[in-house]
Amino acid sequence: MNLKSNINQSIFKIISESAQEINQSVYIVGGFVRDLLLGINSPKDIDFVTEGSGIKLAETVHKNLNTKSKISVFKRFGTAMIRHEDIELEFVGARKESYSEDSRKPFVESGTIEDDQKRRDFTINALAISLNPDNYGELVDPFNGINDLENKILKTPLEPEITYSDDPLRMMRAIRFASQLNFTIEQSSLDAISSQKERIQIVSKERITTELNKILLSKKPSIGLKLLDDVGLMKYIIPELVKLKGVEELEGQSHKDNFYHTLEVVDNISAHTDNLWLRWSALLHDIGKAPTKKFVKNIGWTFHTHEYVGSKMAKTIFKRLRLPLGNDLKYVQKIVRLSSRPISLITENVSDSALRRLLFEAGNDLDDLITLCKADITTKNTTKQKKFKQNFEKVELKIKELEERDRIRNFKPPITGEEVMNTFNLTPGKTVGKIKDSIKNAILDGIIPNEKESAKKFMLDLGKQLNLSPKK
Repeated sequence: MNLKSNINQSIFKIISESAQEINQSVYIVGGFVRDLLLGINSPKDIDFVTEGSGIKLAETVHKNLNTKSKISVFKRFGTAMIRHEDIELEFVGARKESYSEDSRKPFVESGTIEDDQKRRDFTINALAISLNPDNYGELVDPFNGINDLENKILKTPLEPEITYSDDPLRMMRAIRFASQLNFTIEQSSLDAISSQKERIQIVSKERITTELNKILLSKKPSIGLKLLDDVGLMKYIIPELVKLKGVEELEGQSHKDNFYHTLEVVDNISAHTDNLWLRWSALLHDIGKAPTKKFVKNIGWTFHTHEYVGSKMAKTIFKRLRLPLGNDLKYVQKIVRLSSRPISLITENVSDSALRRLLFEAGNDLDDLITLCKADITTKNTTKQKKFKQNFEKVELKIKELEERDRIRNFKPPITGEEVMNTFNLTPGKTVGKIKDSIKNAILDGIIPNEKESAKKFMLDLGKQLNLSPKK
């Protein structure tokens, strides 16, 4: 086949000649071949398989490329990698593998290109392109992967039960590829994943989370998220989401299915942002509804404090999935905690004070919070949907006007605790905190403007009420 790509074609020639020099065969394999056939451009990494030593071939290629880039050798895995310009070239010897039941780490031995293709996860990833002189550029496709690419279907080269049992991470990869490429997983594969789902527990949380993040970053994440639930994997990964499923009815009152609502919100927000952590916020924004769900007579179903509870649950989920526990978690917790605030404010007569407080609490994340709240509008009633969006536009305009006038977003109180103590000759304690909070609330409530002199006068007046005398 013709090696059409954006990379320098001379690289392939050098690799081909290097393999001949040491009397080894070489093939391009994996994602590069698949994406080339799908018309996806700009590869960042290319994998090569050789019948022989991958490290020896890499060293020969590195010499012949005459590049200043370093070669990285991983003797334990029999692989080597060269960074050439903006591309990573990775070399490995052809392998065949066997597995034990309690581990996804295989016993590996040298093999042929055929052995190597058999151990691949899917037929579309088992495609190879020869760089050998007798059939240079020819597609090597023993499992008819090209046909599966054309039909947008995911199949395993071997029996699905064997493929998924050997390496259960492949279950996640199947669903990730289905979500990223909008492919259908063959029914026998889906059945095999369902029957093998418990084996996901031998896979490290880090590897699971890597695939989960890729699902969340796909164009329509609900494809993968729904598949995870359909085959029973979701209950091993985020069981809190599974608990959102279902609709209950009492006394003629019912609530929406919060699981499918969540999938819709994630899809909605994904049309407007590639921010992984904002997408995570959308995924978890209603996570607190299962533990807070309550039926109140004459009122119906309530989910009071679900945002606060959900923000706490986010930390538990992040810990379990080995997600970062620093600023990324704090961001998600903050967005989840505030997720209902803007929606409760989209009324005709929302007060400036309420908007100032939202500005103060959301700070630089206000725009992301509004993006989530807009994505949260999933009503199928077009009249209601139009009214919600119009009200959001009004609130956004009002927030912009307040921000320009009052400079509330991320504002620092114009009077510091040190100034309070110096003014009234106080030591650190509750009184200082009370005065600082009163100044902050006076600004947020619009009682005084956000400026030094007004805040100072307010502080002195408050001091009189508390029987405090300014230091002379």
